[in-house]
Amino acid sequence: MNTRREFLRIASAAAITLPSKGLFGQTSHTTAPRKVRVGIVGGRFGLGFQFHEHPDCIVEAVSDLRPERLAALQETYRCEKGYVSLEEMIKDSKVEAIFLATPAPDHVRHTRLCLNAGKHVLSAVPAAMTLEECAQLAAAVKTSGLIYMMGETSCWQQLTISARKFHQEGRFGHLYYTESEYHHPGLESLYFEHGKRTWRHGLPPMHYPTHCTSHLISVTGERLAEVSCHGWGDDHPIVKDNAHGNPFWTETALFRTDHGNSMRVAIWWRGAQKGGERARYFGDKMSFYFSDPTGSASASIVRAETSPENDSGGFERSSQILEPYPLIPWWKTDLLPEPLRHDSGHEGSHCFITHEFVDAVSKGRKPFVDVHEALAYTVPGMIAHQSALQGGTSLKIPIITG
Repeated sequence: MNTRREFLRIASAAAITLPSKGLFGQTSHTTAPRKVRVGIVGGRFGLGFQFHEHPDCIVEAVSDLRPERLAALQETYRCEKGYVSLEEMIKDSKVEAIFLATPAPDHVRHTRLCLNAGKHVLSAVPAAMTLEECAQLAAAVKTSGLIYMMGETSCWQQLTISARKFHQEGRFGHLYYTESEYHHPGLESLYFEHGKRTWRHGLPPMHYPTHCTSHLISVTGERLAEVSCHGWGDDHPIVKDNAHGNPFWTETALFRTDHGNSMRVAIWWRGAQKGGERARYFGDKMSFYFSDPTGSASASIVRAETSPENDSGGFERSSQILEPYPLIPWWKTDLLPEPLRHDSGHEGSHCFITHEFVDAVSKGRKPFVDVHEALAYTVPGMIAHQSALQGGTSLKIPIITG
C-alpha cells in the first residue's frame, strides 16, 4: 500500500491537512549532516525504540546491570558493544548521546553523570522525583550547554498531535477546559521483584503526572499555576507502609493555568477502571474527545451550533453536532524518516520520540520537550500531591528555570 496516498485519503475524509510547523520539532524529515552515535541504557523500557532504524543514527553501545537484559539490548539494536554500567559507557568517546531508560529515582543522577561526561541526554519520565532534583536538573542542563530531552509519550499520541493541530488552527476557539486521565489498575505487579520492593512501591500517583499534564501543555504551551487535589486510599498494606509515606491509590487534581483556564487530571492506580491515557478538550467553538476507554466509541468532535432544541426536561438549549473522528496515523507521513513510518509503542509515540531526539542532536536544535517543558510537566504533580496530603488545600506551583 502507498502509505502516503492512504494517509491523504484518510486526512481528506477527516477534513484536515498535513501539519504545519510547530506540531513538534520540524515539518518533515530532512537528512542530517551526520549520524548521531547513541548509547542506550536500560534493557526493559529501553527495548521499545527505533534508534537502529533511524537513517541519521548509529547505536554505538548498550548497557544494563543485568546480563540477560544487556543481551536483549544487544539483540534488539544489533549492537556488539555492551557495557555493564552507565558509568562505564560514559567513558566511551564514540558515544555522544545517551537514552536513559532507567528507574525514575535515578533519572537526575544519571542525567548529571551523562552531561558531566559531555553526552546529550534523552530521559524516560518523569524528569525528577523531588523539587530539589528539579532544580539540580535545570542547573545541570544550563551549565552543560548540551541537549536534554524527556521522552513523554502522550505528546506524540496520534490524537494529541491532532489536538495540537486543531489548537494551532484556532479550531477550538477558546480552549477553556481540558481533562486527562491516566488509569493503570494492577500496578502492584510492578511493586515487587524477587520478593523485594521496587521504586514503584507506594509511589504517589501525582509523582508520575507527565502522561496527563502533557496533554494540555504540549498542545497550548500553557503552564499549570495552581492546584487543589484529593486522594483516595484504603487499608491495603501498600498504602499503609511505603517509603513515600503515601496513603493514596488515586489522586484527582483541578489545576488553574497561567491563562486562567482549567485542567482536571485523574491518576488512578486501583479500582474498577479501564487502563490508558486519554484526554478531552473543551472549547467554545469545538471540543475533542479521545476514544472511549470501554471501546464503545471512537474519538469524536463536538461543534457548537446555534439552532435550538429541547432537552429531556423540555427546556430549550443549543443544538450541538457530534462527529466521529477517524484516527489519523501521523506516523505514516513524512514527519518521520521512511524507515520509522510504522506503528510503535504508546499509541505510535515511540518512533516520534526516537526521531525528535536524533534530529535535535544531529542538527543542534532545541527538542520539543526540553528541560523547561519537562519540568512544566513534572513539577505540578509534586505540588498536587502536597495538596492532597493537606486535604485539598489550593497551592501555587513554582516555575523552576535553573
